[in-house]
Amino acid sequence: MKHPRDKRRDSRPQPPRKGGAAPAPARGHGERQPERKPEQRPAPRQEQPVEARSEPRKLTRRDGALPAERLPLILEVAPNDDYALLDSGDGQKLEQYGPYRIVRPEGQAIWQRALPAKEWERVDAVFTGDTDEEGMGRWRFPKAPLGETWPMRHDGLSYQGRFTSFRHVGVFPEQATHWDHMAGLIENARRPVKVLNLFGYTGLASLVAARAGAEVTHVDASKKAIGWARENQEMAGLANKPIRWICEDAMKFVEREERRGSRYDIILFDPPAYGRGPKGEVWQLFESLPAMTDICRSILTPKPLAVVLTAYSIRASFFAIHALMRDTFAGMGGTIESGELVIREKSAGRALSTSLFSRWVAK
Repeated sequence: MKHPRDKRRDSRPQPPRKGGAAPAPARGHGERQPERKPEQRPAPRQEQPVEARSEPRKLTRRDGALPAERLPLILEVAPNDDYALLDSGDGQKLEQYGPYRIVRPEGQAIWQRALPAKEWERVDAVFTGDTDEEGMGRWRFPKAPLGETWPMRHDGLSYQGRFTSFRHVGVFPEQATHWDHMAGLIENARRPVKVLNLFGYTGLASLVAARAGAEVTHVDASKKAIGWARENQEMAGLANKPIRWICEDAMKFVEREERRGSRYDIILFDPPAYGRGPKGEVWQLFESLPAMTDICRSILTPKPLAVVLTAYSIRASFFAIHALMRDTFAGMGGTIESGELVIREKSAGRALSTSLFSRWVAK
């Protein structure tokens, strides 16, 4: 299931990935440096060159009637055999991913736990966050040491879960509602459909689209994420499906697609708040998102189906991205649906909000 994400509403840290711009690594603070004699002073550090983007896109407000609107829309994922939010509270969440019970931090869970302590202790992996080292150092395994990866499933699709050093496990279960909606659009179109998945991460959305019959272009700035996504394609038995895996800065990719006249029927984009592309390209969500949204409109086919924006990494209301999407798609007809993605808890039935979203749907 999908997506990196600090300065997000639930205070989750950004992993070094997710998509067209990989979040920059955090710098340490307050570390005492050893004193150096003048002759030991190191040479000035050479800054890594930052790839310049093209000239900023000049945006003007589009003419035409605004699309209809549907809000607030709360899209909910309920517990199932593949994934369940078992309980939450005290700043943590207890989840079931296939065969494993996992505990991870969750800043928005400011309520009390519903399950007894013994249920929280009966777990396979706990994210501790007690080291800045890459690898498995951030995970503790109370029962027995586990491998880095394990087999998972979503709606019959096999893929690989992975214990990463940045808390995530390669799947964002709340995105399942978007995937189901997209699969329905593809199947009901009864014609060839082209899907563009920007900031595609480990590829679950791309696999769902390909299985439904679409030709998919998957873009992510992280070579590691692209490799993981390719592994997932093999595991899912979809190696023969038309998926292009592209490691590139998302903004540069859509700018080039616009120049080349490439067009898509469905576009998904799930950008981080801040990140860098493979050549140091800088992404700042509030500065970059309006231009990317505008380009996404321009690279739609004459009979498009949908554009889906998910925002994890902003301290803002969904009304902000709703207004942006509605203005951008003026004159296109259809409907802008905006709200939140939530996961329904199994223990006490509480809803844990994970992200904001806004999507334009043709009809």
